[in-house]
Amino acid sequence: MHLRHGGFPPPEHGGRPVFSQKGLLTTVAWSLGGKATYALEGSVFVAGAAIQWLEEVGLIGESREVEALARSVEDAGGVYLVPAFTGLGAPYWDPYARGAILGLTRGTTRAHLARAALEGVAFLVADVAEAMAEEAGLPLEELRVDGGMAENDLFLQIQADLLGRAVARPRVTETTALGAALMAGVGAGVLDLEGVRGAWNLEARFAPGMPEDRRQALRRGWQRAVERALGFARET
Repeated sequence: MHLRHGGFPPPEHGGRPVFSQKGLLTTVAWSLGGKATYALEGSVFVAGAAIQWLEEVGLIGESREVEALARSVEDAGGVYLVPAFTGLGAPYWDPYARGAILGLTRGTTRAHLARAALEGVAFLVADVAEAMAEEAGLPLEELRVDGGMAENDLFLQIQADLLGRAVARPRVTETTALGAALMAGVGAGVLDLEGVRGAWNLEARFAPGMPEDRRQALRRGWQRAVERALGFARET
């Protein structure tokens, strides 16, 4: 997924590096004419792999089944799944964190676990997005997404609800490959940045619909779950 504040950053925002205090990475977005434009990057280690894990443990037959299964329940039933299978990236940066499922009851079903897995990824992205907006000093207008999980409509609606911002999916979701091709065109002189801007076309937008008090309660529950996962593999 890529975070966007409404297109390419203007020079006054992207022309100088911002060194994060919240676990984000400072990187070069691109360089044209010898001038670098900088960006903040937030690493979420596990996204689609959380859905693959559901398949590996037998909760779903194949990854494309997760949306229908998660839709069969209204919410995760108080269950939180922290997908820290390889530690946690931004903004936590804890290699000793481990995956955790909390809030299980006798009424928990595999559908609740499927929905909790989608929510767990969305919570992590929301954590990164909020840290990025604060560090950049720019309000987050919308989240533009790409990649395999962007094909899951339910996940994108969950993401919009938990972030409290619109989520936009382009017609072409393979943004990394498309971006490399477009910037190669810029380098070859057959495209300019306006041409690159025009290559992004909206396919669907998901507006947040969750009441703010509900969103805040879920985010507080998520933070409690993350606190229990942090440092779990540390021996001392």
